[in-house]
Amino acid sequence: MSIYSASSQQTLHARKLLKDWAGQGLITHSQYQRLEQETVSDLRTTNVFLRLVLFLFTLICVGAAVALFLRIFLMGSSDQAAGVSLLICAAVSYAAAEFAVSQARLYRYGIEEALAACSVGFLCAGIGAIVFSGRPYSLAPYALECLVPAVGAVSSLWIWRRFGLWYAFAAAMIFVVFLPGYWTASHPAQHSIVAAFYALALVWIMVVRSRRRVDDVEENDLEEDDSLVEALLWFGIYLALNLKLSSFDQLAQLWVIGTTASYEFARPFYWTTWVLIWCLPAVILARGIRRKDRFVIGVGAVAAILTFISNKPYLGWPRHTWDPMLLGMLLTAIALFLRRWLASGPGGIRHGFTSARLSGKDKLWMDAGSAVLGLVTPQSITPGPQPSGSDFRFGGGQTGGGGAGGDFR
Repeated sequence: MSIYSASSQQTLHARKLLKDWAGQGLITHSQYQRLEQETVSDLRTTNVFLRLVLFLFTLICVGAAVALFLRIFLMGSSDQAAGVSLLICAAVSYAAAEFAVSQARLYRYGIEEALAACSVGFLCAGIGAIVFSGRPYSLAPYALECLVPAVGAVSSLWIWRRFGLWYAFAAAMIFVVFLPGYWTASHPAQHSIVAAFYALALVWIMVVRSRRRVDDVEENDLEEDDSLVEALLWFGIYLALNLKLSSFDQLAQLWVIGTTASYEFARPFYWTTWVLIWCLPAVILARGIRRKDRFVIGVGAVAAILTFISNKPYLGWPRHTWDPMLLGMLLTAIALFLRRWLASGPGGIRHGFTSARLSGKDKLWMDAGSAVLGLVTPQSITPGPQPSGSDFRFGGGQTGGGGAGGDFR
């Protein structure tokens, strides 16, 4: 199903490992050059910064071209004509993405990613223009109301499986959030349906990961992508069950007001979700630690922090200005304790975990972040001491204080 062959992806994975080992000093420069020649890939890649620039530039170009076309040729036409044109643009964008990979051999290059994303956007916009043509959104046929988010979710899943873009899976999860609103007006039912969708997908990805790890050793290079998808699903389930983080207005008022309306939910459902948001972080962390999965562990840590943040609003307690400070002190203490506990183990390792950095890739990301954050630093604001000239000297201080002698210059 993937447009990239398994051998090409394995070669790229090997090259990434080589750069990681060379950056960490595990292999010499001559060994790196020899191994690099043996792992030549036919796929064209670029760095993350140029990838982002090409992605945004392609989005702007494609969006401007389609808008210009609609402006010139379909000015004053019906919504159905515009919808059909958008569907054609979606097909052309997707064909261009396939061509960019199959012929130009682009891999995470930004261009093919933007074309694939545009195809999903044009597809949803075209279907929406056709379905809701000539009628208000609320008067559309009931059976077709949920067609746009459903098509968006399915097409995003296809882009994820076809091109291996993890954020396409995240887009599919966002589309799923809008589906229950067309089926029921009950807020508890909507939260439950979204959580059920994510839970089913989570079970599926966990089964796939277990089979791949045991039965298919050659596909272990895809384990990181599946790990990220599982982490997204865990986080989606948590957000669906945390009633204080399920809408942007509640999230914005979380630190200011301290309480959000809980009368929309029945008390059993409300307090059940409160229990679940305390249990889920422990389950996620246990899952991540057992598999030594850093993405899942990270999501578990974030979920635990969000639970601490949303606990007072859940209980109806007032927020205080010092709450963030107390939370920061608690997190700092936990981090220091874990670091010291891991470092005190034999060789700085406990149960396969260590506080030492083992990957050169982590250093690359830290250096990139330091370069961005280093644009505004105390050193960049306050100039350092200027070196003095070789002929700069003070006199004996005979005619005044502070060394202002007669031969001072």
